Amino acid sequence: MRDPVTATPNTTTIAGAAPAAPAFTANEPRPSPAKGWIMVGMLFLAGILSVIDRAALNILVDPVRGDLGISDEQIGLLQGLAFGLFYAFMGLPMGLLADRISRRNLIAGGIALWSVATIGSGLAQTFGWLFSARLLVGLGEAALGPAAISLIADLFAPERRGRPISVYMMGQGLANGIAISVTGLLVATASAGTFDGLPFVGHLVPWRMVFVIFGAIGLLVAAIMLLITREPPRQDTAVQGVPRTPGAAEAAYLWRNRAVLVPLYLAFALVFTVAYGSMSWAPTMLIRSYGADAAFMASFLGPVSIVFSAFGPLLGGTLLDRAMRSGNTMTRFAILTLAPLFALPSIFAVVSSDLHVASIMIASSNAVFSVIGTVMFATLQSVVPPRMRGSSISLTLVLNTILGASLGPLLVATFTQRVLQDENLVGWSIASVCLPFVLISAGLYALSWRAMRKARASGTSECAALIDGELD
Repeated sequence: MRDPVTATPNTTTIAGAAPAAPAFTANEPRPSPAKGWIMVGMLFLAGILSVIDRAALNILVDPVRGDLGISDEQIGLLQGLAFGLFYAFMGLPMGLLADRISRRNLIAGGIALWSVATIGSGLAQTFGWLFSARLLVGLGEAALGPAAISLIADLFAPERRGRPISVYMMGQGLANGIAISVTGLLVATASAGTFDGLPFVGHLVPWRMVFVIFGAIGLLVAAIMLLITREPPRQDTAVQGVPRTPGAAEAAYLWRNRAVLVPLYLAFALVFTVAYGSMSWAPTMLIRSYGADAAFMASFLGPVSIVFSAFGPLLGGTLLDRAMRSGNTMTRFAILTLAPLFALPSIFAVVSSDLHVASIMIASSNAVFSVIGTVMFATLQSVVPPRMRGSSISLTLVLNTILGASLGPLLVATFTQRVLQDENLVGWSIASVCLPFVLISAGLYALSWRAMRKARASGTSECAALIDGELD
């Protein structure tokens, strides 16, 4: 077992790898568990807000489309590309920043930026204005993922990271259900005239009011985070040698370990193509095909989604922690390989003849994607060196955004508009677009699992050395 204060890594040269691992400095003690969980609580809130600001648009498709006079494809661009453009291109720079500056400040600044942009979304008068506001939402949210996971890695020891990561991921999972319920409730009550005459929001139509309220809440959370949390000391920090171009060492590591990492990253991106594609259009499918309304979204779909979202991360975190304590470090690859298949019911919800059953099938995917996200992020923290914890997560954000957030909603919209040519068949568009991605992602995770088994047997992989070193 490595000494927790003066951790010294194995310096044996791995064939085909860098000559030797760098020396590590003596670690400062980790913050107390109470301080660690306060930070996790703030990350939990930030995760909720980051998804709500995106997911609200999924509930408001038809009001926004009618008010601005735009098409389904333009809505698909707003759901995906508009958010994803800056989110993708700024993902890696944000990850590199998270490895070098105060992660707390980076997250608080990101929350403030995306919250202001969300308010701007509610005030948009044209498609171009709304597109620009969604770009800035993506820019702000690019800071959260890399910095949050890196913070958790420094707040908790490897055998205790599963549950904190799962709580953070649970916030993002719960957010979809919360967005459905709160957005539906706000729309229903605003349509009844409840907010008429209130300052700032009383004069706005319901969909605009929703964005302004969510943005204002985000600004409050950013201020609270700066007031009650502190940046923790970084653990297992390598002694700096000759300066290198930012990102050069990270790229070299990824290339040396590509047999494990490339299918791992691609599988996750394809999973999120399914997640964004299906969840962006599922509420609209219920409205168009089953006659659901805002009140139903608030009273049924939202709460059911919250239940599944709460269950998924806790299940993923518990499985991870048990696997670590039992020494079964490879269990995480088995989970990742099988989990995508459990999303099949949600993408085929359209086959149900009952609104409530279809809603439950849709909501079940919240648990599935939460399990995958929790296990994937914890796995990445185990197969990359400490200096890459932020950038390893940011790379997932880049790929997930380019393939998932940008393409998923747009592919479904394009299939509906240009292939099926009937907006009421959007449910069949979801099934047609998402099924291939589910099957391919499971296959890619299996390839990564096989590559890791071979690497452990041959002793020629830094990833294998790191994942085995967790139990030294």
